[in-house]
Amino acid sequence: MYPYLVGHLTFNGVRGMAEFGVVEGQHVAVVWDRHCSVEALKELVQKIKGVVREQGRVSVENLEQLIKSAHKESSFDVVLSGLVQSSAAVHSSDVLAEIARILKPGGHVLIREPVSPSVTPGGGGNEGGIRNPAQLSSTLTLSGLTDVKEVQKETLTPQEAQAVGRLLGYQGDDLRFLHMDGKKPNFEVGSASQLKLSFAKKNAPLAKPAVDAAAAKLWTLSANDMNDEEVDLLDSDELLDPEDLKRPDPSSLRSTSCGEGSNTKKKACKNCTCGLAEELEQEKGKSAPAAASQSKSACGNCYLGDAFRCASCPYLGMPAFKPGEKIVLNPTQLQDA
Repeated sequence: MYPYLVGHLTFNGVRGMAEFGVVEGQHVAVVWDRHCSVEALKELVQKIKGVVREQGRVSVENLEQLIKSAHKESSFDVVLSGLVQSSAAVHSSDVLAEIARILKPGGHVLIREPVSPSVTPGGGGNEGGIRNPAQLSSTLTLSGLTDVKEVQKETLTPQEAQAVGRLLGYQGDDLRFLHMDGKKPNFEVGSASQLKLSFAKKNAPLAKPAVDAAAAKLWTLSANDMNDEEVDLLDSDELLDPEDLKRPDPSSLRSTSCGEGSNTKKKACKNCTCGLAEELEQEKGKSAPAAASQSKSACGNCYLGDAFRCASCPYLGMPAFKPGEKIVLNPTQLQDA
């Protein structure tokens, strides 16, 4: 063991279990680390047993083995960690989460841990997992504990701080011990409870604006009005004149600018509705056969015969013909050779 620490870091919480919130009949877990004094650990456990008596129970767990323990959820009313003489426990996030798991709803934990005010988040000099007081409080909260608060602060001399730092691998002489208390919320994970919601009374609906009786009667028509002599009802067919029933001439519906373009050639507008597009399509269909009947040659030799035609000529195998005339095959040429 470490004689220097045993002589200077005394456990000052033994003088009263009431300071730790331990009462008769409770289940208490005492967590120790490898720097603890065995005699001090036994002394603390005996005093806690004297408080909880036969109705209670005291379990002793090693800090490094706590997360591997087989304790069920919500097993302890109080968890005390790092409170044994000469302890230098640094609680990881996993250890604090395990402590929160084994605590009963409404139970509390009291830990004692060395901290350094010079440690900055993400900065250097954080060997051994040392945190500053704000980081320790935040880690307890993120582990699932509430009402996290500082209970006591132990100031160390530079020699004592260096001795603790050597145990933890921390380079510095500004360490101090901080006692922190936290509680587990008074509910289990996954539990449900009915919420009492109070709904505010809805505001009274706004009063409808007053309506003129004469105006309401003017825009109201009932079955009794059908026999009212003062109400004139018109037949919809009587609203049409004979001219309205005549079919309009398509040319009269055409716009004056329809078909105009940069050239004299007619051109229908986009989304034409006057019939010009259909008219142009019909004219195009009539002119297509006439154009197809006139044979045109790109090289000018198609009508001379196969001796003068190109290898890709569509008239290969056909007799010579005069330009512009319709090609007529001899009936003898139609026979299968």
